[in-house]
Amino acid sequence: MLVKALLALVPAVLLLALSVAVFVKRRNLAAFLQLAGSGCLVIVVLTHVCEALGLFPWMRFGEPDSLGHYLDLTSAIVGVTFFIAGWLLRLRG
Repeated sequence: MLVKALLALVPAVLLLALSVAVFVKRRNLAAFLQLAGSGCLVIVVLTHVCEALGLFPWMRFGEPDSLGHYLDLTSAIVGVTFFIAGWLLRLRG
């Protein structure tokens, strides 16, 4: 599980780096939404790394109705929503 999480970290961090570059260049709402969304997606991957390493056991990663589960779920939903919204705003104008 750790290998998969670390492999997922590479594209997530690349996406974050590209979003930072776009935000620094444009500084508009679309760029901010993409930056926030990619940051949330990095949080999703980091929760899986923490789960695989057994870090923060009080968050009970991987268990339903736990703080770790809701952090992962919320970050995934917000990340995908914000990133897509930012991307669509960039396409529009």
